[in-house]
Order: sequence, then C-alpha cells, then structure tokens
Amino acid sequence: MRYLIPRAILPLFAMAILPVFLNVLAEQQAVLERPLPGSEPAPLPVPNSTKSFWIDSPGANPLAKEGSEGPLTVDADIAIIGSGITGVSAAYHLSRLVAEKGDTGKPLKVVILEARDFCSGATGRNGGHLTANAFDEFAAYSALFGEDDAKRALALEGRTVDEVVKVVRATGKEAELDLVPGGRTNLFFTEAEITEAKLNFAAAQKAGIDLSRVEFLSKEQVQKEYGASYPAVRTPGYNIWPLKLITHLYTLARDTASAQPSLFSLTLHTRTPVTSITAITHSSSSSSSRRWNLTTPRGPISAAYVLHATNAYASHLLPSLHGPAGIVPARGQIIATRAAVPSSTLTTSAFSGNEGFEYWFPRPVPEGEDERPLVILGGGREAARPAFELGVADDSTVNPKVGDALRRFLPAVFPGRYEPGTEPELEWTGIMGFTKTGDPFVGPVLDRAQPGLYAGQYIAAGFSGHGMPRAFSCAEAVAQMIFADARGEKWTAPEWLPHHHLTENRLNE
Repeated sequence: MRYLIPRAILPLFAMAILPVFLNVLAEQQAVLERPLPGSEPAPLPVPNSTKSFWIDSPGANPLAKEGSEGPLTVDADIAIIGSGITGVSAAYHLSRLVAEKGDTGKPLKVVILEARDFCSGATGRNGGHLTANAFDEFAAYSALFGEDDAKRALALEGRTVDEVVKVVRATGKEAELDLVPGGRTNLFFTEAEITEAKLNFAAAQKAGIDLSRVEFLSKEQVQKEYGASYPAVRTPGYNIWPLKLITHLYTLARDTASAQPSLFSLTLHTRTPVTSITAITHSSSSSSSRRWNLTTPRGPISAAYVLHATNAYASHLLPSLHGPAGIVPARGQIIATRAAVPSSTLTTSAFSGNEGFEYWFPRPVPEGEDERPLVILGGGREAARPAFELGVADDSTVNPKVGDALRRFLPAVFPGRYEPGTEPELEWTGIMGFTKTGDPFVGPVLDRAQPGLYAGQYIAAGFSGHGMPRAFSCAEAVAQMIFADARGEKWTAPEWLPHHHLTENRLNE
C-alpha cells in the first residue's frame, strides 16, 4: 500500500553516504497519478527477457515449456491468463473447491495460458520475500477507507502468509522450496521514516491489532546484530524460492485433476499469448455456456469464464485499465551478489529500507557450510528519476543507473560485510503492476457505462510490487466468485478481504 503522510526530508542517521535518493516516495506517487507522456496500453511480454536467478538456475523450472507444443485446448469452463502466483493460485483454489463441493455433473475444465515460459513474469523475477505488512500505512489507509478496511488489509496479508506456509509445511516442502523463517528488519534511514512508523504502529495498536511480535531496534542494537548503524523495526516473515512455490501449487492442483478426473481437469499452455478476447454470439436456441473467444497464435479457445491474472500487462486485453486510474507497468531491477562474510555473520534476516524502495535477503546455504551467501537485492528505481521506471514494460534490458545504485548500496549500508566494486553474479528486471492506491483490482471486470459488457470476465491484478503476501488470497476470493457464479450461488466476501480491493468499489477512482 502507498498512502502517504506529508513529511519533511530530515537528516540521515548514518555517516555513510547512501547511493540512493531518500524520501522520494511522495515524488513517485505524484508521477504515478498523472498520465505518462506517450504511454499506451501495455504490450504483450517481450520474448527475450533477462535471465532471473529463480527461473534460470539449473533445473529450477521443469514446467517452463509445458503445453507449448502439440494439441491446443480449444474449449474450457475457465480460462486463466497468466501463470504467476495469481493465475496458478486461482487454479489451485478451484481444485480445492471442486474437491470440497463434490460432483457438479461434469468436470470443471480449467486451462492456464501463458505468453512466455511458465511463471516467467513478475513472480519469477521478484525479491523472494514472503512477509506480511504488520502496521505500515495503517493511519493513512484508515483515513481513506475506514479503520475496518485498514484492519482487513493487514488481515489479508497475515492470512496469506499463514496459508502459504501451511501448504508448504503440510506437504513437507520447506527445504525444497527454500522456506526460511528469518523475519524481516526494516532499516530507517531518516527521522521521517521513524516518525511515520511509530505513528502507524500506535494507530494499529489502538485499533486492536496484535503487534506483540513487532520489535523496534535502536541503531546500537542493529549495529551489534547486523553491522549497520541505523535504527529499525523487526517483524515476522519468510523468504522463499517463488518459482518453486508456484510450481508446487500447480502440481497440487494437477494432482487433484489426476485423482478426480470426473470432477476437475487442468491444462497448461505456455508460449501461448492471448492477443484478443471477443464475445461469442449464440442463437436463441443455443445451449452453449461459452461466452468468450480467446485468440492465440496457436488457435482460438472458447470459455465461459476468463480470469485476467496478468498484473502489469492487464491493459493489453483491457484497455480501460490503461493509465493512472488502472494498472501502470513499472520495471523493477534485482541483482544477486556475493557477501564478503559468512552466513553466520549476516544472519537469516531479510531486510528492507528507504520507504520500501530497497529490499534484500541472504540466500540459505547448505547445512554444515558457512560460505559467503548469495544475497538477492532489489530496488534502485530512485536512480531512474523522474519517471522511476514507471510505464516501462520491457524486461529484456537493465537500467545502468539503477544497476550502479544497487551495486553500491549494500557496501554503504553494511561496511565491511560487502566488498565495494563487486560485480553481481546475475542481474535481471521484471515488470510490476502499480495502482495509484497500491491496492489490487479483485472481482468481475466492470464497465462504468455498460455493467454487463464483460460478464464472465474477472480480474485479480495490480499488486504494486507487493503480491507475494496478497495474491494467493486474492486469487482464492476470485476463484470463489467464479465457482459460485457457475453454480448459480451467491458469493459472500470473506472477512479478510478489504472492500476497497473489490472492482465494484473502484469504478469512481
């Protein structure tokens, strides 16, 4: 979420000069809220993306080209566009709903369509964090949407992390998916950051939020534990290999299809971009439930329901979501760099700082070894001012200015723990989808002038660089909506879903 309280730029705590601009979140917000010159609806993902550590490590993506050749599924009850955390989570939740509700008379046919390789978008290119927001921006969110919805926004994240971890642990996949419960330490580089953090902490605490596991640290404590001379706040959290998590969720859904073929079927087609969606016109005597024709280079697919799980690219098929009132692409950049000290010195904590612009964590090392860990560091978009990489949907290149800021960041924050001048072992970009409130769109695709124009199309997108602790549950909500509609039942919003996320409440933004 990005709900801003005006504040002055105040002096730095540390003596080191950081290679990133500070207190520029409000400046980015101003850019996000105005039309970008010459911008157009998002393109399809480019075919030649940069190589990501998560995707391109040997053996990491066994589903990379799944369904890219051979017969194409031409008919489905539900077509999901996108194979990242949202699309695959939706398929997973649909499989669970079918298993719980039992026979519906015929198998529920679900197909996932991916423009590139499996999970090759933002989920396969992110920072690997799985941490719920504990209290950030609670005061401003309450002022805009009410305290109850602010509490739901926190509940959504806490619930998402808990449910994902539960799935991983129930199947004994902690080691395989590199799930590390190291928590996250957010460093404060300015007085303004501390002031806002304490304001939000107090507001959340007054509203009854349990903050017993939140710990504010002095700069002396941070120096002793982590080697950085900044105060901080530490919250519970995890790190995980995101692509492996999504592969696991898809495998679980596919296993349901294999075990109960009379109830559920699931097909994945990678390298099958959807280029357009058109309504199917039926004669008055037709009994077909298919409403939409999806055009792909491999042929058409007809479906009763369509779920847009395309995040930054949503406006390619839904032009009404182009611009500040919709979803704006934003290119993020990440490096994988080697620390200068062993993992025992760095600890397993993840970190963030500078109003969330920077985020990093040390990768786990094999048990019994104490080698210098690989650290995944994302951020640096401040170096791309004044546009902050907003409106950029091309992840085939990196920004040299951003890369330079990332290379110099950790040695400046942790003197002696990272060698200045060290080149990263890998550097990549990924495209996030930002909304002006920071909240995703969840629910039916709606048109102000013609409410029924997109009947049967749904969306869960616009996670604003904060999808890991929200998308799994948002996908569950939209899967419930589709499943209930298909059965002629009424859907009731779960208590943990913020009302402001729902598309019906976003029409006037």
